[in-house]
Amino acid sequence: MVDYQRVIDWLDVWIADRSKRVILVFLVLTVVLGTGLVRVSTESGTSQFTEDSPAQEAFDAVNREFTPPFAAENGSTQLIQTGRNVLSKPELLAMLKAQYRLERRTEFRVSSTTSAARIVAGTLDPNATTLEAQIRTVRRATPTEVETAVRRAAKNPGFRTLLSKDFNRRSASASATIGIVEHEIPRGLAQQAGAESSGDDPLTRIQVRSESVVGSVDSDIRVFGSGVISSELSNVTFDSLIIVTPAAAVLILVFLLFAYRDPLDLLLGVVSLVMTIIWTLGFMGWIGIPFTQLLVAVPPLLLAVGIDYGIHAINRYREERVTGLDISPSMRRTTDQLLVAFFIVTGTTTLGFASNLTSRLQPIREFGLVAAIGIVVTALIFGIFLPAAKVTADRFRDRVGLPVFGLRPLGEEGSALGRLLQGSVTLARRGAPVVLAAALVLTVVSGYYATGIDTSFSNEDFLPPEQTPSYLQSLPEPFAPGTYTVTETTNFLDEKFAAVQGDTVTIYVQGPLREDYALESIQHANRNPPKSFAQADRRAESESIITVIQNYSRQSDEFRRLVERNDIDGDGVPDDNLGQIYDRLLSSPARGQALQYITEDQRSAQVVYTMKSGASQNAITRDAQQVADRYRLDATATGETVVFQSIAAIIFASALRSLATALLATAIFLAFVYRVLVGRAAFGVINLFPIVVAVSLLAGTMRLLGIPFNALTATVLAIALGLGTDYSAHVVHRFTDEFEHETDVFAALTRTVRGTGGALTGSMLTTVAGTGILVLAITPVLGQFGLVTALSIFYSYLTAVLLTPSVIVVWERYFE
Repeated sequence: MVDYQRVIDWLDVWIADRSKRVILVFLVLTVVLGTGLVRVSTESGTSQFTEDSPAQEAFDAVNREFTPPFAAENGSTQLIQTGRNVLSKPELLAMLKAQYRLERRTEFRVSSTTSAARIVAGTLDPNATTLEAQIRTVRRATPTEVETAVRRAAKNPGFRTLLSKDFNRRSASASATIGIVEHEIPRGLAQQAGAESSGDDPLTRIQVRSESVVGSVDSDIRVFGSGVISSELSNVTFDSLIIVTPAAAVLILVFLLFAYRDPLDLLLGVVSLVMTIIWTLGFMGWIGIPFTQLLVAVPPLLLAVGIDYGIHAINRYREERVTGLDISPSMRRTTDQLLVAFFIVTGTTTLGFASNLTSRLQPIREFGLVAAIGIVVTALIFGIFLPAAKVTADRFRDRVGLPVFGLRPLGEEGSALGRLLQGSVTLARRGAPVVLAAALVLTVVSGYYATGIDTSFSNEDFLPPEQTPSYLQSLPEPFAPGTYTVTETTNFLDEKFAAVQGDTVTIYVQGPLREDYALESIQHANRNPPKSFAQADRRAESESIITVIQNYSRQSDEFRRLVERNDIDGDGVPDDNLGQIYDRLLSSPARGQALQYITEDQRSAQVVYTMKSGASQNAITRDAQQVADRYRLDATATGETVVFQSIAAIIFASALRSLATALLATAIFLAFVYRVLVGRAAFGVINLFPIVVAVSLLAGTMRLLGIPFNALTATVLAIALGLGTDYSAHVVHRFTDEFEHETDVFAALTRTVRGTGGALTGSMLTTVAGTGILVLAITPVLGQFGLVTALSIFYSYLTAVLLTPSVIVVWERYFE
């Protein structure tokens, strides 16, 4: 016998004869790893996915070097005011008071404020430059004077950008406006916050505390910004966890009662599940992996796998006990077979999860690592601790005379479930080749159909819905979710404000901007734009330093003459002495506008393009990159749309790469293991075939249900391979064990599907419930992940039970 049997025999002795020592060791390890729970931090939102992306790096550079009015990530807070007329005297005063009260509080680090109310107040009295003075000015003005000032202020383009699209100059009215509060956060404090959890972000603290200050003003003004978004994303992660985990626990307990039918066995199973979660989360805390929205899916997955292991261990032990064997011999025979099966299952499942380490996205890599470690932890606890605890519990039961419940195994001979499961053996006996041919056709058709699956990555995947479902709102404390406003607010901004309507793309330009060809390069790139670009007269609609030069030329005759002297081809874009033109522009009243498109050192610039409404994310990104390639300077296409599309492309590539990696690694692993164990590497292929069918069916179902590959569902194909192999591995390994003592392949298959198939049925029911409960999660991405994971488990169960006997029969008839 090979060396692995000596290891198993050694473990048999410890589990069956030294069970109390095993229990003590595991409890001590639980306490040690449990201390890591207090070290677990949180991270949320889309920023965790966009690190190291060239488009994101360019986007960060744009946000750092240029300061558009709504750049919340640059340390600003938006005050969104709504009402019948936000330009009326009382509403203008309310906005001014809100900004004044924030400015007075030193902890808010207010550096400047902007609002339509300030512009109106400045129009009434140009000498009123402070908020306090402007409040006095508006308070003293009559309603008629305020209306007149609004109409005059409307000539200012910046005034209109702060108002909703329904602004009416004649009636001096608008239903909504945005005020901007800029914050000056010391670099050291911001960097320190970046290394900590999102809840410690100084901007988050500022905006959350600002809500009470702004709420003291008699007007409908809400606080919004990146800090508010970060806070809600962090809260929704924990709210999802606190809803999903108890719900999963209740469902799991119901199915475990069916599977175990014994309160003591149920208690041991639940304790083992709790230990699994403590070990895994404690490991995260000790190595410093933050708890992200993706990792909310890990506890239900580990519960699912743990339940599977636990049911198999107890069911297999009961199969031995009903033959009349005593406690220790029964557990030795159980662990002899199950430890090998658990090793195979753990190896394949770990490979499925760990294949996500090939992703270019750090959150997906961390998900793969934590899940893989969790699977190993689950195998240790349910493969060693649970059997040892079961031995100790049964000895205690015998000693004190406690009654025994549910000693009969699931799927035993003569039971309804056993007869149902034997149908797959009957099917294999009558037409195994036909079964395999039908499965192969279904796999090809479903796989081809699945090639049309969409790929998605957006803020909406992570944000809570605008309206929390009613069944969640009715939950009692502490399970009731918080109040979420981010999605409602962003939808409101999209609907009401022209400044945030439609998509825009930014080309970030770096290079010798003083060279004569620099501006002509920008002008040339704008000609004959791609289809997704908004255009007029075959030129892309854009804003750049050229726009500022042309606008200021209309205001200053001296500057216009300077431009004309250096415009060789007469197209309105200067070709010579660009450094002199930039210097003159940056020392003029147009300096503020110029700095929105060119940096002070004149080394980089941004060109902002307007895209056609309805253009797809993919088309926008493709066309933006095409335009960037036209520049003679170093140009990078960026903007939120481009960044998200680049991440979506990485997600799709990650899904295919992780699936291919998992498939190859699993095939090699299974072939090697079965070659060592039973001398037949072909069993590795037998093991894998049903799961390939299950993965294909899952992918086809995702397209049918309209579920895209997103940040979390992209991991599911490799996970389905890992979890699915769990089911077929139990069937195949049990068959090899039975086939050693039974010459008839059908008799061995019958014992296999009755014994292991019964345990698989109980496992499938509980794991589908445990993972499917994620549909209750507040964020859409988690709900979709829970649904597809539950489907993957169900398909894996069906293919393992229905197809594996036919695959074995075909192998035995034609290849053995």
